[in-house]
Amino acid sequence: MRKSLGLLDGAAIAASSTAATSSIGIGLGLTAGVVGLHLPAIMLLAFLPVLAIAGGYGRLNRVDPDAGSSYRWVGRILSPWLGFLTGWVNVVGTVVFMAYTTTVTGSAIIQLLGQATVHSVAGLRLDPDSTLQCTLLGLAVLIAAALVAVRGLDLAARLQKYLLVFEYGVLLAFCGYGLFAGDQPFSLQWYNPFDIPSLGALAQGMVLAVFCYWGFESVFSVGEEVRDPKDASRGGMIALIVMMLLFLLAGTAFQRVLPLDELADNGAQGLAYFGTKLADQPLAALPLIALTFSAVASLQAAVIPTARGLYAMGRDGVFGPVWTRLHPRHSTPAAGTLLITGISCVVALLSIAIPTVGDLISAAVNAIGIVVALYYALTAIAAAVHFRHLLRTAPLEGLRAVVGPLLGAAALLLVGGYLAWTFYDSADHFELSADNGWFELLVPVLMIASGLVAAAWARWRRRSAYFLRPADLDPAAPTAGGAV
Repeated sequence: MRKSLGLLDGAAIAASSTAATSSIGIGLGLTAGVVGLHLPAIMLLAFLPVLAIAGGYGRLNRVDPDAGSSYRWVGRILSPWLGFLTGWVNVVGTVVFMAYTTTVTGSAIIQLLGQATVHSVAGLRLDPDSTLQCTLLGLAVLIAAALVAVRGLDLAARLQKYLLVFEYGVLLAFCGYGLFAGDQPFSLQWYNPFDIPSLGALAQGMVLAVFCYWGFESVFSVGEEVRDPKDASRGGMIALIVMMLLFLLAGTAFQRVLPLDELADNGAQGLAYFGTKLADQPLAALPLIALTFSAVASLQAAVIPTARGLYAMGRDGVFGPVWTRLHPRHSTPAAGTLLITGISCVVALLSIAIPTVGDLISAAVNAIGIVVALYYALTAIAAAVHFRHLLRTAPLEGLRAVVGPLLGAAALLLVGGYLAWTFYDSADHFELSADNGWFELLVPVLMIASGLVAAAWARWRRRSAYFLRPADLDPAAPTAGGAV
């Protein structure tokens, strides 16, 4: 594949995949329903382990840029089985993310039409909380985003940058104004994580907040297409820090403008409701337009790294050769891009079984958050194992390359495991409902269990060399001890 990306291109892909505007517009309301008026605290607390893990990603990428990123690194350093599982849950989690983001995109478009006084089409009343209507509309956007991704990363990255400039401009303007115009009393307790109501609320809030940061590592999936590996590492870190600042700003502004009950009750329409509290039309529509742009950008940004992860897995023979077919003109994994888009469309249609957008988002975010905590932790452990020699040769660098990622991994495994236990312990029967603990736990369990089955097939049926010849990275690589 062509090396067509620079620092800003990589940062744009990472930021679009993280989708700060979507996370703010949707995730803050959900998180507030769990942690109360402690949005800034939980977003800052979750940033710390993610930052440590990002350091591990960056160092591994400088040693070995690879489209498989964590799948390849964990497989070489720890175990091919764990590596495959890391790649698998990443792909499956992203497919679930794309399915529900498709619905979110359709919901945002219907909300925009409503603000333009278009409430029905051909006699059909438009409902922004109908998963059927929103999904069907969002599918058209997903397919269009995939076609742009097939055209090439240079075009996709340019589109991402234009969308990001608009989104961030709107967020900064409205959230900055909300800090001063809001009538809710400001409190420093908003930043105190020890004041969160319970350990269960802390665990679930951490998983939701980690989900909001999820996506910065997409820049490492295009590492083979970035001109300088250092630019991929820097782009991911830039995107992550910008996300943290935006989350702190938005969390504070939302709590200055909206009482807790209004913030929690408006979940999937949180950003749009925030805009209407601060401005009249047509200015009040700007946050909703930004949310729509963010959802579109995150769909495309999700397709790009997922197709490249599958390209790497097909290259290793764990999946079929169809995933390695490059476009003859654009040198992109076109077949894989279209296939993963098709699979996401099918999952999106199946998700119509969950009747409302809010319930769909809640179920998907909790499930993805648990598996994200798992594969982030595995990647961080792999980085710590690989760079462990730095504890002897460069102790200060070893703290950043070994101790930091290990602490981040431990934190995510603890909160993910505790949340899984609370889901199990919260119900005594199973039902297809977003607030049923066994249903919420079943989704990540199926993701992991299906990964083990697929790994066994690749190992013994396909006889993939990925399992037969695991090799560690070169510990003598000159950039191994470099800073991110």
